Amino acid sequence: MLKLLLLLLWTWSSFALVRVPLKQVRSIRTQLRAAGALEDFLKEHHPAAFNRRYARCFPPGTMSLRLGRSSERIYNYMDTEYFGEIRLGTPGQNFSVVLDTGSADLWVPSTYCVSETCAVHHRFRAFDSSTFHHDGRQFGIHYGSGHLLGVTARDTLEIGGMTILNQEFGESVYEPGSSFLLAKFDGVLGLAYPRLAEILGNPVFDNLMVQEIVEEPVFSFYISSSADGSSRGGELLLGGTDESLYVEPINWLPVTDKGYWQIKMDSVSVQGVNSLCPHGCPAIIDTGTSLIAAPTNETVALHHLIGATPTNIGEFVIDCARLSSLPHVTFVLGGQEYTLSAQQYVRKDVFNGREFCFSGFQANDIMTPEGPLWILGDVFLRQYYSIFDRGQDRVGLARVRQPAEQ
Repeated sequence: MLKLLLLLLWTWSSFALVRVPLKQVRSIRTQLRAAGALEDFLKEHHPAAFNRRYARCFPPGTMSLRLGRSSERIYNYMDTEYFGEIRLGTPGQNFSVVLDTGSADLWVPSTYCVSETCAVHHRFRAFDSSTFHHDGRQFGIHYGSGHLLGVTARDTLEIGGMTILNQEFGESVYEPGSSFLLAKFDGVLGLAYPRLAEILGNPVFDNLMVQEIVEEPVFSFYISSSADGSSRGGELLLGGTDESLYVEPINWLPVTDKGYWQIKMDSVSVQGVNSLCPHGCPAIIDTGTSLIAAPTNETVALHHLIGATPTNIGEFVIDCARLSSLPHVTFVLGGQEYTLSAQQYVRKDVFNGREFCFSGFQANDIMTPEGPLWILGDVFLRQYYSIFDRGQDRVGLARVRQPAEQ
């Protein structure tokens, strides 16, 4: 009986649901705008860099990248407002990281980093870790709002109270420019398929599966909205789903390309009229992109339909007094409608006592073999609980349970 009890305890402790709280902070875009530095930053960063992040998931020759004439030029996780906490090394060193389904690498700044940006963030001290293994291979990652260079290594990773042994990660040694200077996070933890990884070895979730730490090959995101009165920034649940955070049913969508979490979108309508993506188009579910990104011509048409006006810094603004009369925007995925109201797709900021309303849509032009790519980022995901199933290569979406329903 004692042996049986010990066996049961071992089996129970070998698999677990791992909860990683998400913290919500002011976006870098908001900080730059408040400091009067947004326009200079936009001029410094060319929109072509945005495409580099998404080019990596397609083999050479299968796609053609066109330079985007973008209405907003701070892209990807530069505007991310959510991050989680991890520990690297033995004893553990604390880092804040963007939990990003749009990339597959884990990296943090190194104590040997020579860039000014690293001085204002936590830096990994390899010589303080008894479990550190030097690799020494070089890597480089291009994001839409910046890039970095570094060397690879392996060490013990703690996330949500669970321990991963010999996790491959990158130590950033060069982060040029001002891209990461105002970031509240230190690095990035990618949750996409291994094909996207620049760093050789298993990404974090793959190691969670290989080392049998999670009970299911599934992770899920709840991203809160400040408008719902919730004090929680959100939660990443590794190993399953939390039924208290969403309302059934779950709409399961097959992954169409195993790089990003790419699915097929049926159409996009404005106030019930199927005026965008009428014949279907590829889309990715990306927690590391703050806004909703679409091809330039469709973004221009969408902004026209919702009455948004371009500004001299590349953003689109909307009259805040008109929000209640603006049309709904509906995304059709797997035959199901996902509707956003103006209050949900408009971002509000206050400067010098005056309220401004900015569009939650941005333009990009990225061609895939299936057609122009859409990116459903946090503006969309704040309304819908998202489930990422590596076992069956599918994405699940369900309506977020509102505080009054809990």
